[in-house]
Amino acid sequence: MAFTVQGDGEPAGGIDTTLGDSTSLVITTNLEFARWGAVFGDDTMAAAVIDRIVHHGRLVLFTGSSYRVTHSLMT
Repeated sequence: MAFTVQGDGEPAGGIDTTLGDSTSLVITTNLEFARWGAVFGDDTMAAAVIDRIVHHGRLVLFTGSSYRVTHSLMT
């Protein structure tokens, strides 16, 4: 799947779904779906992207403290 954005932040062609059901894709984010509209600049576009991602997919939600943040050199 590919999502293309023009220089002005506007979608430029939509979503490419040529990977189909034959390829695995892992996406990690700390941003809940409700806030994706701000990233894509459009709630409708964000909803379409989320729909494509979760269709036949599995969501894994981790809770608790982050090992990476807890053991960061910056702390």
